[in-house]
Amino acid sequence: RIMRPDDANIAGNVHGGTILKMIEEAGAIISTRHCNSQAGEPCVAALARVERTDFLSPMYIGEVANVSAEITYTSRHSVEVQVNVMSENILTGAKKVTNKATLWYVPLSLKNVNKVLEVPPIQYARKEQEDEGKKRYEEQKLDRLETKQRNGDVILPVINPEPHTVGYSQSSLIHLVGPSDCTLLGFVHGGVTMKLMDEVAGIVAARHCKTNIVTASVDAINFHEKIKKGCVITVSGRMTFTSNKSMEIEVFVDADPFVDEPRERYRAVSAFFTYVSLSKEGKPLPIPQLLTETEDEKRRFEEGKGRYLQTKAKRQAQMQQAAQ
Repeated sequence: RIMRPDDANIAGNVHGGTILKMIEEAGAIISTRHCNSQAGEPCVAALARVERTDFLSPMYIGEVANVSAEITYTSRHSVEVQVNVMSENILTGAKKVTNKATLWYVPLSLKNVNKVLEVPPIQYARKEQEDEGKKRYEEQKLDRLETKQRNGDVILPVINPEPHTVGYSQSSLIHLVGPSDCTLLGFVHGGVTMKLMDEVAGIVAARHCKTNIVTASVDAINFHEKIKKGCVITVSGRMTFTSNKSMEIEVFVDADPFVDEPRERYRAVSAFFTYVSLSKEGKPLPIPQLLTETEDEKRRFEEGKGRYLQTKAKRQAQMQQAAQ
């Protein structure tokens, strides 16, 4: 579809959340279609996880986004979907790849939202494809478990924070989940949640830099629990790490059952977003150094630095392999 002004920021760059929402829609369509391809209980595929997603090239107002999806692995209860996004300038015909993403879905019964159904298997062209897919499945399963175990943090307000501190840029958004946000089963579309998360992360980044900012990448997004219609969700973001040219923002989503659900608030989704700052000409700008004040902030900064160095090393290794 064509990118319009309400899909972009004031500089004309399409929001990362808009692209993430389109990616999730494509993944939901193909996985739901596959899971209903054989006789059995009708179901809807629910998003469980999004692997690291890099924003390879910016997209602008007026360009056309082409999103394609392919199922690359199935386990007994989950589906791996690879999604590619390409932007097209319809005036010049120029095309470029902007995103590549991997998503995991589970099929939920239309009759019982808490019942996970079995996934029809796919045919692999080579045995190696199945083995590689199984390895990716085991890795994401382990990472999801580890992430869920460390998800107890909350963001508290800071009185009169200083510029460039964590408290100065931290932000929250409160949203009442309505019918238009939900699937046929009455829980929130993963793409809707990711779009809200990107909006909050973008506010944090803009507050810290006071410049035009764009999404550079998103670390694994883990969907720990479903969010039902009628919940009030709080999307919170805080700066965790800055390098010379990028900044990492932790975002999590907490849900408060609001209608007919006597349950305490719970952590539903968590992820790390990476942003870069751009000049009016679209050139990268240096990032103001994050000023850490508490021991927890210093610990999160070091953890973010570790993720940054690990990603940088992987990127350099990939570049070396491509050059050989």
